Amino acid sequence: MISLERLMSRFETMAAITAPGLPGINRLAFTDSDWQGREYLMSLMRDARLSLHVDSFGNVIGRRAGKDESLPAVMFGSHGDSVPSGGNFDGVVGILSAIEVMQSLDEDGITTKAPLECVLFMCEESSRFGAATLGSRAMCGELTEEDTLRYADKNGVTLHDVLMSRGLSPASLASANYLSYHDALPRAFLEVHIEQGKVLDTSHEKIGVVTGIAAPTRMRVHIHGSADHSGATPMELRRDGMCAAAEAILAVEQSANEASGIATKKSDDENDKAAAPASRPPVVGTVGVVEAAPNAMNVIPGEVTLGIDIRSIDYDAKRAVVDKIKSRIDDIMTRRGISYDIEPISDEKPIAISKEMVDFLSSICEEHGVAYRAMMSGAGHDAMHWAERVPTGMLFIPCRDGISHNPAESAKPEDIVTAARLLEDAVKKLGNT
Repeated sequence: MISLERLMSRFETMAAITAPGLPGINRLAFTDSDWQGREYLMSLMRDARLSLHVDSFGNVIGRRAGKDESLPAVMFGSHGDSVPSGGNFDGVVGILSAIEVMQSLDEDGITTKAPLECVLFMCEESSRFGAATLGSRAMCGELTEEDTLRYADKNGVTLHDVLMSRGLSPASLASANYLSYHDALPRAFLEVHIEQGKVLDTSHEKIGVVTGIAAPTRMRVHIHGSADHSGATPMELRRDGMCAAAEAILAVEQSANEASGIATKKSDDENDKAAAPASRPPVVGTVGVVEAAPNAMNVIPGEVTLGIDIRSIDYDAKRAVVDKIKSRIDDIMTRRGISYDIEPISDEKPIAISKEMVDFLSSICEEHGVAYRAMMSGAGHDAMHWAERVPTGMLFIPCRDGISHNPAESAKPEDIVTAARLLEDAVKKLGNT
């Protein structure tokens, strides 16, 4: 039986595993706190009598044998890393619920026909290396050693070096591919997660059945201005990287607003009313990183780097916004006489969840008398990589006021237990068909 007390105790333990001296939860991928959280979650998998497999990227799969081991496994889980000063429910809800399901089945003496696999993905958040869902990408055969050499944190430490420091093997990354150690892909993949938005909290519905997952396009724009004296350089002779960056930031906002049908104040050469194409969903754009050098009060900023994130549930709509942003940035830099380059980080495709899986999870909600809503996910998740390959489903629970990636992130214990019970029922049904 799913245990509320056990789950809440484990959330409390995870909340205490964080880098000291910082607000909220700080378990950036592969840092000491993330590694400590991983060890704790592995101990819980062992307590649930799962056999553990660790791949060359550090992902952990806890396996519960089925009556017929020749059958593909039913896989479910999530991640344990966090953003800087994040909350204790993003990712953690999914992995702790998955482990709780395994322990509940063990205590109830239930063995499914097919084997079951509880998975802890590493490096789901993009906060450290700029690219997200790297663990699930590795398990799906989409991550290469060259990628690990290309991705680096703000201190210039590459993912390759970080993996090596943890005793992992980026040179053997191909062995992280699920099919390198299994004859077939999983029978299905399931993930429980907080919504990270306000829809469920506002509507007072307990569960969201996800119908599709938005995906990001991410890039860094490196602006090469001239770092000159702030007092001795006349305004007309400046090549101010920060002022150019400010225009570029507003160009991101304007381009996303136009795609979403939100009117913005136009420049002189853009007087047409903004309107989103009627057949396309909205696009969101964020500049979440601004790095300037030399970062001194009396020096005009020269080198500036922007980290840009563009998302939509429609790939073509997203691509159109990315192209518009690049065009506007080129115009800005040309007009200012400043050179620049754009470094692509990722360009992922939005995923539609199969109608069969949506109907399956909806029927389970109905059987349990749980009010639910079919809904899109505006955030990316590990599930999106599996959805291209196997039947994949996601269940959302409300988060208070829609707050996520924030120390105030919160979810109700009863909602977590509801999701865990639905997950257990889904796992038993899929594992016996």
